[in-house]
Amino acid sequence: MTPILTDRTALLRHRARALRAPALFLHEDAAAEVDERLNEVNRRFTSPAVVTGFPQVWQDRLPGAKIVPDADELALDPGAHDLVIHALALHWANDPVGQLVQCRRALKPDGLFLGLMFGGRTLWELRAALAEAESAITGGLSPRVLPMAEIRDLGALLQRAGLALPVADAIPREVIYRDLPHLMHDLRAMGEANALHDRLRRPTSRALFAKAAALYPPRADGRIAATFEIICLTGWAPHDSQQKPLRPGSAAQSLADALAAARTGNLPKRDG
Repeated sequence: MTPILTDRTALLRHRARALRAPALFLHEDAAAEVDERLNEVNRRFTSPAVVTGFPQVWQDRLPGAKIVPDADELALDPGAHDLVIHALALHWANDPVGQLVQCRRALKPDGLFLGLMFGGRTLWELRAALAEAESAITGGLSPRVLPMAEIRDLGALLQRAGLALPVADAIPREVIYRDLPHLMHDLRAMGEANALHDRLRRPTSRALFAKAAALYPPRADGRIAATFEIICLTGWAPHDSQQKPLRPGSAAQSLADALAAARTGNLPKRDG
């Protein structure tokens, strides 16, 4: 049975509250990154779909795109799309591989998947400050910040989902804030407040946040920096036209010979 990471009722409540005064600049940034990457692909996509918790960011970007919420069961029809974008919501999935499999099944052969999610270095400064503060005040730790995957693990998830030519790369962003309350306000305005299933169900004491603010590393100007790492996952639905790895035993030179040549300095010459 898949463990429950996210309280989706709380997540939807946080997103609805965020829309009163939204701070969706990272979603806009992710959408602009997708635009740039699609411009580099020599392909015209005619049946796109976008999985997102904030449809207003995407409604005017891809004409005719099907916009679906990032529920546990995605409202995507099998083989219906030549492009599926999972837009900055995959980090909240209870079953990330299941989400990728659903996106893979929704793709036509040689269709493109682009997934954007927050990666493991996101908010590392806040995580460290909260953990140290809570340990000092209560002697323990509680789930406060969503655990996020490392980039080295995410390429393997694409392969497990059946996507070909998998690539995972990181887009680091640093956002400067006046102080810790300013950062926490922005996280709520992003819909990224604590929606962990196992979170504490009582309010956090002011003393803990005051301690965390004192521990948070300041910049030279007295403000603080928050790291957001956006991971972009790219994969294709398998098709006969795609590049294939060489068959085992088909290499012109064995790995052992290549390593021996490297040790002796007798490297093979390159043409050109």
